Amino acid sequence: MWKELIEAITEQLNDHWVKLATAAGFMIVGWYIGRRRERRNWTKREFLDRLNISLTYIEAGTLRIRTLIEKDGEEIFLNKHAAATIRKYADKTVPTKPIIPIPENDSWFFLNGVLNEISEKYSAGLIAAEAGLPVEKQEFLICLTNEADGAVRTRKIRAMVVRKSLLLKLPEDMPKLENPWHRTRWETLKCMAEAYENSPFQFAEVEIMIPK
Repeated sequence: MWKELIEAITEQLNDHWVKLATAAGFMIVGWYIGRRRERRNWTKREFLDRLNISLTYIEAGTLRIRTLIEKDGEEIFLNKHAAATIRKYADKTVPTKPIIPIPENDSWFFLNGVLNEISEKYSAGLIAAEAGLPVEKQEFLICLTNEADGAVRTRKIRAMVVRKSLLLKLPEDMPKLENPWHRTRWETLKCMAEAYENSPFQFAEVEIMIPK
């Protein structure tokens, strides 16, 4: 029995060795390209496969930046093609234009993915409001960016979350900075304020309810 089994396996290998070798070759090439890309991204501090959702606000005259959520793009956009597409758009940003130039027809899809993540994280306030409990409501704006300034320590696709009332009335003078490289975020906020006035399709609005 074992002899027959070995002969059958040998016969199959003889018949399909070219296909097997080709498949193995493609696997090795894919692994090599992937490792090389990972090394390059680490050297350049680029992680565009990640999406960072961060809150930017001013407290006591100081600009503050805090991460709310960070995940792989595919987890938020639920589609490999969509994640690859947003990376392609992100590559087009330059230091003076940090907002990702997503075509208007596609903006809702990408922004809605981020909005769903935020809504899920802060759903407790919505349930509390529906139950008649006291909550505080705040309106926030979401905008997808890729800050390309040289002072940025790591490049990621960032969904900027900022209180709507703040973006509509940014102070004229730059606030204090927690870190020198946060100057880039201040410049991004100014770009966002201008973009919201001229191309509001680049933003999504979300109302967050905070239980009291």
